[in-house]
Amino acid sequence: MAQLFSSLKIRNIELKNRIVVSSMCQYSSINGTSTDWHLVHLGSRAVGGAGLVFTEATAISPEARISPDDAGIWNEEQANAYKRITAFIKSQNSVPGIQIAHAGRKASTYSPWKNSGEVTIDNGGWQTLAPSPISFADNYPNPKEMDEKDIKLITDQFAQAAKRSIEAGFEVIELHFAHGYLVHEFYSSISNQRKDKYGGTLENRCRFAFEVAKSVREVIPDGTPLFARISSTDWVDGGWDIDQSVQLAQWLKAVGVDLIDCSSGGNVPSAKIPAGPAYQIPFAEKIKKEAKMLTGGVGLITTAEQAEEIIGSGKADIVFLAREMLRDPYWALNAAKKLNVDLKDFPKQYLRAK
Repeated sequence: MAQLFSSLKIRNIELKNRIVVSSMCQYSSINGTSTDWHLVHLGSRAVGGAGLVFTEATAISPEARISPDDAGIWNEEQANAYKRITAFIKSQNSVPGIQIAHAGRKASTYSPWKNSGEVTIDNGGWQTLAPSPISFADNYPNPKEMDEKDIKLITDQFAQAAKRSIEAGFEVIELHFAHGYLVHEFYSSISNQRKDKYGGTLENRCRFAFEVAKSVREVIPDGTPLFARISSTDWVDGGWDIDQSVQLAQWLKAVGVDLIDCSSGGNVPSAKIPAGPAYQIPFAEKIKKEAKMLTGGVGLITTAEQAEEIIGSGKADIVFLAREMLRDPYWALNAAKKLNVDLKDFPKQYLRAK
């Protein structure tokens, strides 16, 4: 059988295949609460055969949102709204996952189809936070430099969000440490100019990441897999790079992270990213080999054959698909057909179209 459709057990959770719906912002929540859109969007990908379905980046506090329309899990109402979604995903023999996040200096901005750049406080925005008072771009907010009290509060907010996620029925938790959002801002020297124990050396810049991961690992069940999405490189000379990512992965593994989701970029608006088919897979391969841990490959993975080669050759343990899943919610079912895999749990409601 195609390796793409082999199962994978991580702690107490078994994925039926290696196909993952990557987190994709929908900008369709109301006061952080999911709606019918999220039920249909996420549910259709579970019907479509993916082994693991992640929510979009889900904010740990109101100030952690990228935009006012982002999903959140900072209160019980939001957690309760997710329960019908997680229940439906499970009913399709898929695993519900949540990505919890803080946008840092890239917060308080408009949803992409509404406007661009900063949402000012007068228009419903908020004060943003960052390791250093350096804005992401000219049309982004000027962030406040976090003090140790802020760091402790946000670390606790990650832990509380993780606890609510478990109560909501999620079975995998991913920490969003990538794409120029808060934790990435700490570990990259481009955005972190601090002189205290959270800045300067590689270990100091990574301290916030492993403190957050440790705090989350301590409050979720031992059997719950914990992932971390990182940016493997800033794509800028002198910035964050893959060798530093290997070290970060090793530190995260030591505090209980099970898998590194290997993305890149997002912290420098002018970075020249050589995007192309599977362009980030070498990062997953290197971290898997050198950090000796599970990795996920992501980035312009579009065909069944491409995904099968990544898994079959051992370059990554799972593949994350984003835009291709927007184009085709049933990508996994179609991939099985292309790879001559006879799925035993094909949706019975759709059997006449098999």
